[in-house]
Formats: sequence, structure tokens, C-alpha cells
Amino acid sequence: MNLLLTDALVATGNDARQVLPHAAVAVRGSRIAAVGDTAALEADPAHADLPRMSCRGLLMLPGLINAHTHTVLLALRGTVEDWEGEAVYRYMSPISYAMSGEERAAFAVLGCLEAIRSGTTTLVDPFRHVLDYAPAMAATGMRLWLSESCADIDMRRIRHGDYSVDPAFGQGFLDRTAGLIEAMHGSHGGRVRCQVAAHAPDNCSPAMLAAVRDLAMKHGLTRTIHLAQSMGEVAAVRTAHGLTPAAYLDREGFLGPDLTGAHWTFCTRADIDLLAERGVTMAHCPASISRRGLHKALIGPIRDAGVTVAFGTDNMSEDLFQAMAFGSILHRTGRGRDGEGGVSPTPQQVLDTVTCNAAASVGALAEIGSIEPGKKADLTIIDLNAPAMRPTIRPLSNLVHYGHPGVVHSVMVDGAFLMRDRVVLTVDEPKVLRVAEEATGRAWARMLAANPDLQPPAPLNWGGAA
Repeated sequence: MNLLLTDALVATGNDARQVLPHAAVAVRGSRIAAVGDTAALEADPAHADLPRMSCRGLLMLPGLINAHTHTVLLALRGTVEDWEGEAVYRYMSPISYAMSGEERAAFAVLGCLEAIRSGTTTLVDPFRHVLDYAPAMAATGMRLWLSESCADIDMRRIRHGDYSVDPAFGQGFLDRTAGLIEAMHGSHGGRVRCQVAAHAPDNCSPAMLAAVRDLAMKHGLTRTIHLAQSMGEVAAVRTAHGLTPAAYLDREGFLGPDLTGAHWTFCTRADIDLLAERGVTMAHCPASISRRGLHKALIGPIRDAGVTVAFGTDNMSEDLFQAMAFGSILHRTGRGRDGEGGVSPTPQQVLDTVTCNAAASVGALAEIGSIEPGKKADLTIIDLNAPAMRPTIRPLSNLVHYGHPGVVHSVMVDGAFLMRDRVVLTVDEPKVLRVAEEATGRAWARMLAANPDLQPPAPLNWGGAA
């Protein structure tokens, strides 16, 4: 699209973190051609051919980037947040295997819809059987980094205490990873790319970690893994290898600056020092994990160590506003003195976690994460006339502390609007909601039939929305 967006308040996210009043952004094709004062750009003959769109009363941000999510797990929303016990292997793994390809796609597209309405332009989404739904996600127009979360210890057996290595099970993941890279990496004009992922230290043998590392090197891709996300993981790795999860990964040569580790919930101070030394990025999902009590990661030492932190939503939600609000509270608590709390990080630093830091986590800071000439035209546009954004004394503070999906006006990726003036343009919204609702009952019924030991503690509604 060729367009001159005028009269906006533009939070550029550039190195100086400039916030420009009465600013304009020129878009040509998929990229930003110019950023500057509206009057100057309107008078510039170089932009005389561009149609105008007034953004008076709007705040323009770099497109928000969700650094770690699993859209397919929306199938569990409203259940495991309130149930006792371990959720990853007890419910998340079984439901993912119970779904058909169509059902996985239904939830993935629902996740994209929620993300767009929440101002998100990019999803980093590692999961399983990704080729079942990658084309449907790509059709929504979002920017994507996708990966198959490899493991060679069958996560369906872990809840029964079985940590035996299954090479054939692991080879299936590696084959699907190769297929995903071949089919999707660089597709849709480069808007869809791949990472290489190991699921977690407790379900990956040294051989699997080596295979994942080698695949990433072969294709020149960034890597991701869940890290110290549960006490069960920590105990299993200690039993198998006599090490913490971070130390085990280091022993196997898996840590490095091309790796993003999600969660770090039960990392020790020594782990944090090691991860910082190796240049590993933290994908922090403050809202998701805090639904069972505030996130237990040692945020203060993590920040003191200089670790780059990007925010994600993890599962059950694609709302980055919640991640920013929870994250601000957790990070300020983690750095507070004498229990009094603090005011660090600033709103701009929190916004960095879902823009430039998240872009860097997938090696894409040269392309996305700020509003600058030459970068991709990925933009999130906020309505400053929404009640939550008034009074506009410090708009970025309002956004981080009180923002919600209702303040999002428009979303653009690669110079094309996915949502304009609150109307989503790339999906049939009522159909997406209906198809996902119908998929829920089928997937849950199949999961419970295949796993009779799983007894939900409360009645479940298969009947659809009231």
C-alpha cells in the first residue's frame, strides 16, 4: 500500500526513543519511506502522489510483537487457570494431540484474530504439528515466526512418570521441522519465517538438543526453548543429569545469543549469571504464569545481569496489554527496595519488551520493532480518544498501565491494514468464533476419551456461547 499517515503522535521506538507530535509516516509498498513533521512531508514533492489518511487523535506505535505464544492452546482457555496440579503435561500435551488438523487451525486463527484486535502484528509461536495450521495463520496477514517444538521423550507419558527416550518419536518432530522450513520459511513475501525449537530440557535428550542445534545452524535460524518452567522439569533434569536445566543446556552446547528461553521461572541466581554470560534472551510471559500466583522468576537478578527481556502471552490469551501491565508490576516489584516497590522499568522500557526487544529475539531488529525509514510498515495505531487513554498527560504511561484491546484503532503489517478503524479485514470474524467454539467440544471429548485418567474438576460447557 502507498499511503501518507498524517497528524499522529508517533512513538518511534528509534534509538533516541523519540515521540513526535503532529507527525506523519509515509508508506510505500511494505516499507516505511519517511517519518517526520506532517507539514514537511505533505509539502515534500517526493510524497505528492501518496493518498492521505488523517491520524489526528491517534497514537502510532511500532507493531506489537508477541515473543512467545501458543495460539492452539486457546482450546484450554478458562479451565487450567483455576485447576490445581501441573498443567503442561496433564492437559496441554493431551489436548494438542487430541485435536484434528482442522481443529488446530480453528484455534490458531482465533488466536490471530484476538492478537490483531489487541494491536499485535507479529506472533512467535512454537508448538506441534504446525503445518496443520501455518497456512491458515499466514492467511490472516500477520507476521509469523513458527517452529515445531521438538522432543524425543514423549510428553504424553511424562505425567505417568515415564521419561524414556523414544528416538522414533523424536525423529517425527525433526521431520516435521524440516517440512515446515521447506514449506513456510520465507513464504508470503518473507512475512512468514521459521525458528528451530526444542520443547524443554526435561523432554529432550542430548541427542535431540544436538539435532536441533545442527538444524538451526544448517538453515541459519534462531532457536527457542522453554526453560525452568516448572518444578517438575527442574527435578526431572536433576535426576537425569545432575544439573539444573540451564546448566544441562550449557553442558550440551545449547546456550548462545541466538537462543530465546521462555519463562526462567525456577532459574537459580547461578543459572541467571550463566544465561546472561551466554547472551540468551528471556521471553517473559508475566500475565499467563501469574494467573496461579505471581510469577516466581528472579526478575531483579535477571535485570541486574543485563539480560534482554521480551514479553509474550504464552497461552490462553493473545492480549499483550495484559502482558505489559502484569510485567510492569512484576519487574518493578523485582527491583523494589525494602519492599517498597519502585518505578523502574519506565513505560517506554516496558513497551520495548514488545517491540525492539522482541524483534531482536528473532534476529529481526533491522526490519521491525521501530518506526524508521527502511523498516517494514508494521504499525499499531491507538485511539487517544478512548477513555482509558485520557487525560493524555503521558500517553505511553496510559498505554502500559491501562491499555486494553478496545483502544486499538488500526493494525498494519507489511503496509497492508489487517484492521482499520476497528474492523478486521483479513478474516471472517463471526465464522472464526463459531468454528473455534464448535472445535472445542470435539477436541475435549476426544481428549477425555483417550485419557480416562483426566477428570476435569468442574463441569464443562460444550454448548457454545450463551
